[in-house]
Amino acid sequence: MTETKSNNGLKVIAGLLGVILLGVIIYTVSLYQDKQKNTALLTKEKELVVEDLTSLKSEYDKAILESNATNEELVSARDNIAKYIDSVKTMKADIASLYRYRKQVGILTKEREQLLRKVDSLTRSNTFLAMQRDSTYVELEKQTVFNDSLVVQNTQLADVVEKGSALNLSKFSVDAVKERTSGKLVSTSRAKATDKLKVCFTVADNVIAQAGDRQFFIEVLDPQGNVLGESFSKTSDSGASVTYSKGTEFYYENRSLDVCDFINKPASEFQKGNYMVNVYDNNLKLLGTSKFQLK
Repeated sequence: MTETKSNNGLKVIAGLLGVILLGVIIYTVSLYQDKQKNTALLTKEKELVVEDLTSLKSEYDKAILESNATNEELVSARDNIAKYIDSVKTMKADIASLYRYRKQVGILTKEREQLLRKVDSLTRSNTFLAMQRDSTYVELEKQTVFNDSLVVQNTQLADVVEKGSALNLSKFSVDAVKERTSGKLVSTSRAKATDKLKVCFTVADNVIAQAGDRQFFIEVLDPQGNVLGESFSKTSDSGASVTYSKGTEFYYENRSLDVCDFINKPASEFQKGNYMVNVYDNNLKLLGTSKFQLK
């Protein structure tokens, strides 16, 4: 009888433990399910915060692209939002943190609205300034065209004056001469008798030419085409060059002027044949050419 009572007591205790264990299991499962639900809700809320921040960042990207010039405030705000996005993505979701970021999204939204209003105001101001600048540019372009026209006219006038003030020869002659013991010079056509060449030219009058010292260059070519004399070299400002026999200097006073100079006998006798004499001005413009023959 005693043994039967003992067995019944054990059965009651086992039943109670079973009920308690079942309750614990049910409570544990319920807690797990609640945790799963909370985790899912927190994850969803976290994704919504990231989505809101990403949307804000996209709006800043668009505003920066539409801005005519890079706006440092917009760029800085956009970069800060990018940092918030990285922080939310990597944080462990909890109610307090998500509430704090939700609040920050609201602050950032208001800040975006203020910045965009400021940028819009600056854009309108820049548009007005651009219109003024374009108008000024048009006027400057007109003035530039007018100035260029004046430059062309002045250049053409300067060319006319330069050409008109250039000196020219009205006469040009070359004589082979022999110097007698008395010093008198007589013309000759014989090569052996020639002591020097007498080159004479007349500079025509020119009232617009500048008076002053001038220099012309005499080039004498022998029958072989070689330059007679010491053979000096001259290069003009335009890059032209000539090898000449002698430079002749004179003072010009806008009136007709006769100039003569002599080319002395070379080391050997003058050769027989055809000679050519050229006269150039200081710019190496050919003023005249004369040919003669020594027998």
